[in-house]
Amino acid sequence: MKFAVIVFPGSNCDEDMYHAAKNVLGEEAEMVWFEEADLTKYDGVLLPGGFSYGDYLRSGAIASVSGVIDQVKEAIQDGKPVLGVCNGFQVLLEMGELPGAMLRNKNLTFMCHDEELLVRNNGTMFTGYFEEKETISLPIAHGEGNYYCDHETLEDLKRNNQIVFTYKNNPNGSTADIAGITNRQGNVLGMMPHPERAVEKLLGNDDGLRIFESILNYWRETHAVGN
Repeated sequence: MKFAVIVFPGSNCDEDMYHAAKNVLGEEAEMVWFEEADLTKYDGVLLPGGFSYGDYLRSGAIASVSGVIDQVKEAIQDGKPVLGVCNGFQVLLEMGELPGAMLRNKNLTFMCHDEELLVRNNGTMFTGYFEEKETISLPIAHGEGNYYCDHETLEDLKRNNQIVFTYKNNPNGSTADIAGITNRQGNVLGMMPHPERAVEKLLGNDDGLRIFESILNYWRETHAVGN
């Protein structure tokens, strides 16, 4: 499997994402500068965290209208897995590929620590290696991670089983404790916690690795590649 790690001006988790896919998962991965992107040759797209374009206007807003976005949308339409983490989640929201919006954390401060999450849907291409209602731990690092949606959107997310991760102890004020959601088709996951920072037991936690392993396993199954 071959991953594209999209790099915007201000991305700062791209190296972590590349390391997770290339060095830990053991698959092909390339850092793709947003102005030079040709995503047709990749099997999956990773939108990393950071501060794309300095988070001017709104987090992810400028990146969401950059030239590469049309190709990201094509990848989504083609059913390829697209994972957006932190700023990548914000970009997906601004693109309109996921519902809702991000507000500043309820305490109006930047937060950087590990958080316990509950796996709410283990039936996606991103969560097949988890148990439903399993508790995992992933780091967060954000100032605008307070996910918001209106009541109608929340009910729609619940009805379509799009809520994938929730916080056990909601640190930022997110609606319904939401930490990660998918699109209706299930091939786009946006999440605020950082799985790419939790892929090696040597560093204390490899819960995040299972997200990448789930993507790879799904891809192998759908492409009839032997495990």
